[in-house]
Amino acid sequence: MLPSYCGSLHKHLPNSQMTSRRSRLQEDTYFRVLRILQDRPDVTQREIAQLLGVSTSGLNYCLNALIDKGWVKVHNFSESKNKFGYVYLLTPRGIAEKAALTGRFLQRKLLEYEAMRAEIESLRGEGGDVNAGSQVPAGTEVSRVNNIVAGGV
Repeated sequence: MLPSYCGSLHKHLPNSQMTSRRSRLQEDTYFRVLRILQDRPDVTQREIAQLLGVSTSGLNYCLNALIDKGWVKVHNFSESKNKFGYVYLLTPRGIAEKAALTGRFLQRKLLEYEAMRAEIESLRGEGGDVNAGSQVPAGTEVSRVNNIVAGGV
């Protein structure tokens, strides 16, 4: 489950704490919501909440924060048969912020990947071969990871 930290946390923290775990989670949540909205502007809040593993009320709080920041606009289609016929559109500022968030998200994930890869190498050095005593079917995610860790591509 992905925690939802979409409030105005950044307004209350000193700059030195902006890179705290909580603000990174908040930023990751912003990124994931913006990514979903860009791909599916007519998605419902309930669907986004389910995709992210957060409560609908938590997602509503997040969307309101994104709207307050000016990153997302909401349009209601009054002619829609569905009374909840909303479309969420990224504003030009929202698109720019999503691009910046994408870069930081990718950088964090690459650092996490490298740390995990180093830990796996360390464990292998201790004699903890992932394949010891078991057969890993070719083409599975585990076999791909094993290949990457072994230096292949």
